[in-house]
Amino acid sequence: MIRHGFSVRKKRKAYARAGVDVDLANKLKRGIGAFVRPTHSPQVLGKIGGFGGLFRADFPGVREPVLVASVDGVGTKLKIAFAMDKHDTVGADLVNHCVNDIAVVGARPLFFLDYIGCQKLEPPVFSQLLRGLARACREANCALIGGETAQLGDMYRKGEYDLAGCIVGVVDGTKIIDGSKIKPGDVVLGLASNGLHTNGYSLARKILFDKMRLKPSSRLPGSNLGVGEELLRVHKNYQQLLAKVPVGVLKGLAHITGGGLIDNLPRILPANCDALIATKSWRVPRIFQILQENGNVDPQEMYQVFNMGIGMVVIVAERNARSAMRILRAKRIGKIARGIGKTRLSF
Repeated sequence: MIRHGFSVRKKRKAYARAGVDVDLANKLKRGIGAFVRPTHSPQVLGKIGGFGGLFRADFPGVREPVLVASVDGVGTKLKIAFAMDKHDTVGADLVNHCVNDIAVVGARPLFFLDYIGCQKLEPPVFSQLLRGLARACREANCALIGGETAQLGDMYRKGEYDLAGCIVGVVDGTKIIDGSKIKPGDVVLGLASNGLHTNGYSLARKILFDKMRLKPSSRLPGSNLGVGEELLRVHKNYQQLLAKVPVGVLKGLAHITGGGLIDNLPRILPANCDALIATKSWRVPRIFQILQENGNVDPQEMYQVFNMGIGMVVIVAERNARSAMRILRAKRIGKIARGIGKTRLSF
C-alpha cells in the first residue's frame, strides 16, 4: 500500500527471516483437512491439528487384539522426486511400504502418522505429498490421523525434504503369522513387484546417472518409459490381496525390501529350514537387467540389494499352493528344505 508518499511492505517476522515461516505453515495446515478427512472412520476422534491423534480401540471380531507398529522412510528415492518435481508418488510409497511391513504378521492397518522435514515449506510440494499420503491411506482403509512438518533451513539443501511415517495396525493374537509352522516340503510363492519399490536407489542412481550418463528425462534403454517414470513407480500394497487367503493357509510372509530375497526370507525361517529359490522361475523386469549389465553387479549381490521383481514372498503347504497362487496371482518360485535358516539361490 502507499502511505505518505512511501511504499510500505509488511515486515517479515524474524523467525521467517531465519528460515522458518510459521504463518505459512499455519496456512498450509488449515488446508490439511480436505486431504485427511476422507481417510477417517468413526474410530478417529478429536479434531485435526491436536497434539496427538485419537483412535478408539474398538476391534469387532478380534478375540485377542494385538497392536503392531512399524516406522520407515522412503530413502534416496526422494532424490528422483526432487529431480522430476513430482511428489505425490513418494507419499504413497511410504504408506504402502509400512502397510506391507505389518501385513507380514497378518495385521491390518488402523492409522498412520507422517513426518516431513524440509529446507523450506513449498505449498505445491506439501500439497502433493499430502495428496499421495491420503490417497494411499484411503486405498488401504487406514486413517491418516496426524503428523509433523518441520522447517529446518540449515539441515536440508534447497528444494529438498525428508519423509518418514509410522503405522499402527491390529492382528488377532490367535492368528499371528510368524513362520513357526514352516517346514521342509512347503512351497515358496512370489508376488510381483512394481519395479524397485523403495530400495536400492543409491546403487541404481549411481549406475543410471553416473555410469550410464542418463538423466531422469532420458528414455530407459529398450523401454517406452523415461528413467524418472520407471524409478517413481509406486510401491505395491499387498495387504488387501493377502487378506483374501483363508486363515491358516499362510505360514510365513516376507516383504522383500532392503536386503532382497537373501536377507529378508531368513527373518521368517525356522532355524532348521532353508528357502531354495529358483531365480529362473519368474521373469526379472528389464530395469534390473539394465542395472546388472551396466553396473557389472554380481548376480548374488543383485538379489541382496534389489527385489528383482518379487515384492512379497508367501510360504504355504504344498496342498494349498495351487489355490493360494490363484488368489494371489503369484508364481511358484521355490521350496523349503532342511537347512540352517538361509536363502539359497539357484541361477
